Amino acid sequence: MQLADVIDSRIRSGEYPPDRMIPASLRLSEEYGIAHMTVRRAMRELRERGLIYTVSGKGSYVVPKPPTSTPEPDTAESDESTD
Repeated sequence: MQLADVIDSRIRSGEYPPDRMIPASLRLSEEYGIAHMTVRRAMRELRERGLIYTVSGKGSYVVPKPPTSTPEPDTAESDESTD
């Protein structure tokens, strides 16, 4: 399981409630034994999912009202009609 998915799960379960700061990148890197850049990519993915926001010099926080589900990928190609 990827770090972004782990944090996503913790947000949706309420372990990381709205407006709460997510653990610092260094702490996550040490906790999961992964590179700092991997943590940064996970944080970027969580921002793209609309689950967190980042305040420069402060940290990353859970959005006040996280989305109820993860957005589905664009499925325009599957909308083709069948004969």
